[in-house]
Amino acid sequence: MTDRNHDGAPVPVGDVVPGDPPVPITVWPVPAPQRGETMSHAMASRLVHNLTHPSDLIIDLTQGPQLAHAITAARRRRHLLGARLMGWGSGVAMLIVTGWPLTRGAGAVEFFVRCRAKLLPGGCLAVLLGHGDPILPVDVVIAAKQACLSYLQHIVAADQPPTRGHRTQMDIHTDVLVFTRAEIPESSGKSTGSRYEPEGSSAQSRYRRSGSPR
Repeated sequence: MTDRNHDGAPVPVGDVVPGDPPVPITVWPVPAPQRGETMSHAMASRLVHNLTHPSDLIIDLTQGPQLAHAITAARRRRHLLGARLMGWGSGVAMLIVTGWPLTRGAGAVEFFVRCRAKLLPGGCLAVLLGHGDPILPVDVVIAAKQACLSYLQHIVAADQPPTRGHRTQMDIHTDVLVFTRAEIPESSGKSTGSRYEPEGSSAQSRYRRSGSPR
């Protein structure tokens, strides 16, 4: 994930999946990961602080020690990377983080079904992709939606932040697609297991604060 593409700031218009509205796009100015690793330390810290609370469980399916360090520093709980070899442990998580493409033989939809089963209601799945292939994020979103995950947010990671009022050429290195386990009932509230939350709560409200870590 070290290759760079100098692109203009993305414009959040157009459907990713036909018939669905576009999701918000957020730019995070964080360093690129080293070769063979999923993310930088700054990216890991932002994901942990923006998508979880203290004592929340995080399933770490990434390459490199960055997420583990961020989890420890933020006083969260972690299933080890090797947990995927033993069924990902027994608990359910508030956050699952994985690189893409998958390194093992499971199909994309099968993988996302398993992720959904391991998420708490309102929990999030963050999928990190190297930037550059315009088709791959679409394929990921379609597969996740087939597993009944809701597409919540698209984070664009770049070495330099955009400049307000100027068209900026950003050194984009990573796309982060964030999905949530959310069940929308026929009423206007959001179902989270046995209880209902009003719109804007849980994962959605956490993500409105995602521009800066807590």
